[in-house]
Amino acid sequence: MVRTLELALSKAAELPEAAQEQLGREILERLYAFSDLRGDLDIGIRELDAGLGEPLNIEEVIAKARKEHGGR
Repeated sequence: MVRTLELALSKAAELPEAAQEQLGREILERLYAFSDLRGDLDIGIRELDAGLGEPLNIEEVIAKARKEHGGR
């Protein structure tokens, strides 16, 4: 196991059981989100490789993201 992860798990083991459970749930949630994102990226890459991509208007993408996520 990676040294940093081993250190994190060692520190987590020092926490009360309830805190360990909460931390475990949060870590799993993050890992599942990363896995889902990786899957979405793989689909996008395959679509681009198959020539299914379309040009984007980056200004529209930024404006939409700011509207949805409260950016400036």
